Amino acid sequence: MPLPPPLGHALRALPLALLVLAGCEDAAPPPAPEIRPVRVIAAERSAGGDVVSLTGTVQAETEVNLAFRIDGRVTERLVNVGDMVRPGQVVARLNRDNEENGLRAARANLTATRGQLREAENNYWRQGQLLREGFTTRVRYDQAAQQLQTIRAAVDAAEAQVSIAETRLGYTELVSDVAGRVTQRGAEPGEVVQPGRMILRIARSEGRDAVFDVPAQVKDQAPANPLIEVNITGQPQIRAQGRVREVSPQADAVTGTFQVRVGLAEPPAEMRLGSTVTGQLRLGNTPGISIPASALTRAERGPAVWVVDPASETVALRSVELVRHDPAHVVVGQGLQPGELVVTAGVQTLRPGQKVRLLR
Repeated sequence: MPLPPPLGHALRALPLALLVLAGCEDAAPPPAPEIRPVRVIAAERSAGGDVVSLTGTVQAETEVNLAFRIDGRVTERLVNVGDMVRPGQVVARLNRDNEENGLRAARANLTATRGQLREAENNYWRQGQLLREGFTTRVRYDQAAQQLQTIRAAVDAAEAQVSIAETRLGYTELVSDVAGRVTQRGAEPGEVVQPGRMILRIARSEGRDAVFDVPAQVKDQAPANPLIEVNITGQPQIRAQGRVREVSPQADAVTGTFQVRVGLAEPPAEMRLGSTVTGQLRLGNTPGISIPASALTRAERGPAVWVVDPASETVALRSVELVRHDPAHVVVGQGLQPGELVVTAGVQTLRPGQKVRLLR
């Protein structure tokens, strides 16, 4: 029996409606946007200038090279690198044979000339007596006087030669005239050395320097007579203060840096020679905003940071201009305003407009 037209249309539309309802039930709800936790700081304008950290070493304020004054073959070196020496201590010796022979020859010559002097004095005395008694001539008396003067001069010369020979014999022993520690040796036993050749280098006990290689930009911007905070690298509790004592006038040909020596005031005993130290210098006031170096990322045109909008809690990539940077901090000259929130951790996984959860 045919169905009435309205009912027939309804029945024919029923499968289509069921299909639409089934499709609506299968469709999954859209995923919630991902919220990244990030650590932020509020940008603040740097006050009191930037702190520049440099790594250097502890060295002696003064080093002395010990050398023989005469040539010869080294027979003994009585100290080694790292040993302490005191004033008057013998640290090395040369072979003494030649100097001992020279001293014996000089003494023998002195003995001979002194014998000649006694003979000349006796002859002069006799000629004087004979001249007064009329038994000799004035010419012979004058010859005796001249001979006496000549022999006296020869004795003076012989005595000087003995003194020189004794001094040369003393030069076969190298004696330290300073207190300090041996930092380098320049000759070994058995070597023949020339006068003035460095045998030992002594770091004097008085005074310690912290020596740094300083970039030209930092050197030029440093204030006059700055106070430097120095601590042992990795041990900030072991520290001392000092002031610049010497600045090299010429840059290193390879690194382009200038060697700066900082005289340490009362350094602790732990700051031994060769210790690695970190020096901190506060430069003059520099306009800019200091942020951790971990906040820095890169945009297409250069350095950038992620800035958080507190209202929407989303991030935006902001290009910035750097004034100065070191391993720990960067100083932004343009691109940031005081009070803006800058992401300092988690910058690698962000995208523009992403919602974030703030961790301070």
